[in-house]
Amino acid sequence: MKITFLGSGGGRFSAISQRRMTGGFRIDNLGGKNYHIDPGPGALIRTYQFGFNPRNLSGVFVSHSHTDHYNDAEILIEAMTRGMTKKMGTIVGSTSVLEGYDKWGPCISSYHQSNSDVVVLKPDEVSNVDKIKVKGTRTEHGDPAGVGFQIDYKGFKVSYTSDTGYFDGLAKDHEGADILIASVLRPGNKSIPGHMCSTDFVKLIEEVKPQVAVMTHLGLKMISNNPVTEAKKISKRTGVKVIAAFDGLSFNVNYNNPKRFRLISLKDVDSVVHSTSHKMFKNERRNAYQQSFKNHEFDELSILKKNLD
Repeated sequence: MKITFLGSGGGRFSAISQRRMTGGFRIDNLGGKNYHIDPGPGALIRTYQFGFNPRNLSGVFVSHSHTDHYNDAEILIEAMTRGMTKKMGTIVGSTSVLEGYDKWGPCISSYHQSNSDVVVLKPDEVSNVDKIKVKGTRTEHGDPAGVGFQIDYKGFKVSYTSDTGYFDGLAKDHEGADILIASVLRPGNKSIPGHMCSTDFVKLIEEVKPQVAVMTHLGLKMISNNPVTEAKKISKRTGVKVIAAFDGLSFNVNYNNPKRFRLISLKDVDSVVHSTSHKMFKNERRNAYQQSFKNHEFDELSILKKNLD
């Protein structure tokens, strides 16, 4: 299993400024399947930028109906379903994301839900997705129907808090996590409602006792405060290996010993597909076209004609 962060920023102002990318993260080769979690603004571009293929997704997970978590979900679903031409993959989301809850959502249209299996996940509920178990975890956040995710693959657990303030019982929801990924918006004890700060993260780590903890979804104050230094402080206090996520962070997970891994800093692959490349020579354009035809991605007129026939 490989975990890759296509963005480590979070919060509306971090997303607007793009001081850190906000593409969420991918879990690849989990029982042979690939999942994108909370694909915020830029997730599709970052997917290509760091050398991944959105077409090989097996599922898209969205925790709640805030833009920095769901913005690119629909276009990734289109990639997963070959432009909405095939029944493929699974969409996992909170009630607000998939059905709407009060003034929140829905964030993924019924059209985009129509060609995939759909799992509406509520707190404390467990659903089977492919060969893994996914539990919805409670959150205290602006979207009252939001959830976090605990992904259980043959007893190995990766927990993701999503956006939440610290509360009694949060640790119980993430009990048994081998890897704990948490949204930690602010440094020190500078918490704000609905979000954790470093002090909250310390308490959560001490209660959950994961093998590895990763702090992501970093707000502007955390980014300005040097997240790496903050992670070292947390690690020293808890005795747990703590990583401050950065854009393009990737590591392979050792199921037998999660503490043993090497952090990889992915570089921009200068993909001929994503928009940051302005030098598309003839052979590059030809390769791009060949890739499209290989995946049966024709223009809408051809698809319409095929459906009419």
